[in-house]
Amino acid sequence: MQPPARCFPLSAALLLAVACVPVHATEGGLGRPITGLQGTSYAGVVPPTPGFTLEIGYAYYSGQIGGQTETPLGIGTALGVDASFGLLDFTGIYVWPTGEGRWNYASAVAVPFATVDVEADVRLGRLGLSTSDSSSGLFDMTFVPVIASRHFSQTKHMSLALYVYAPTGSYDPERLANVSLNNWTFSPTVGYTQLGQGGTLEFSTVAAVDVYTKNDATDYQNGAVFRADALLIKRTSSGWGFGAAGGWIEQLEDDTGPTADRLGGFRGQSLAIGPIVTYKTGKVEFSARWLYEFDVENRLEGNPVMLTGTMTF
Repeated sequence: MQPPARCFPLSAALLLAVACVPVHATEGGLGRPITGLQGTSYAGVVPPTPGFTLEIGYAYYSGQIGGQTETPLGIGTALGVDASFGLLDFTGIYVWPTGEGRWNYASAVAVPFATVDVEADVRLGRLGLSTSDSSSGLFDMTFVPVIASRHFSQTKHMSLALYVYAPTGSYDPERLANVSLNNWTFSPTVGYTQLGQGGTLEFSTVAAVDVYTKNDATDYQNGAVFRADALLIKRTSSGWGFGAAGGWIEQLEDDTGPTADRLGGFRGQSLAIGPIVTYKTGKVEFSARWLYEFDVENRLEGNPVMLTGTMTF
C-alpha cells in the first residue's frame, strides 16, 4: 500500500528542541521534555515527496516547585524554585528521494536558542540564600540521523527514530540558570498516525524513552524518563484545524549521585491536557497550543505554550 499522495507538513516527531527546555534534566525539576509539547501533527508520516522543510518553533514555560520540595540544582539544592523558559528553535528536515512505497526516510537537525530565568531559595550545606539568575544563548542541539516511516495503508502510519541531544550550550554548575543540561541524551522514539473522515480527522501519538549520560560537573545521573504525547485534530476546508493535545511523563528510574541519593531518588511524573489550533495555507502551516499540567510530582508545574510555523520547499 502506497502512502497518501498528499504532502503532509513534516512536523512528524520533529519539533525536536522545542520539546525540551534548558535546565538540568530531572536534576533541576524538569528535564528535556515539557508535558504535552512532544505530540506533533502526522507523527507517524514521512511523505514520499523528497525535499527540505524548515520549521520554526517557539515554546514558553513558566513553572514552580513549592517550598516543601527540595530540588537538586547545580552543585546544591533549592526550595521554592520559580523558573521560566523561552525557546526559539530552527529545525531543518530533509526527506530522502526514496519514492512511493511502504517506507520513506528523513533526517533532521535542530538549532535552538534559549532564555532562562530562575528564582530559588538555594541551599549549600547548612547555608540558605534567596537569589535569582538569568541566562541566554545557544541551547543543546538535536540530531536525528534517520527517521523511518512505515505506511501500513492510506490512513495508518508509523515512524521510528533515534533523537540525539548534544550538550552544545554553555553550562556552569555554580549558576542557577543554564542553557545546557550538560549531558548527552538518547531518545528512541515511536510515532503513529491514524486518519479518518477522508483525512480531515487526525489522531497522532509519540512515545519515547529519554536516556541521559551523567552530568560530570555535579556527579548527578538522571534516571530514564518515559513520555507519551497525543493529539486529536479535526481540520476544515477553510484551512483551520481544532482539537486537543495531551502528554504524560513518568520517570522509570531513580536519579543517582550524592544529592539524588539524599533526596530518595527524586523520581518525577506529570500529566497535561489542553487545546490546539492549526491553520494551513499553501505550503505553510501554523500551530498553537496551551497545556494545563496536573498530577505533578518532583517537577516544575505550570502551563506551557507553544507556537510553530512549518514551511516546505
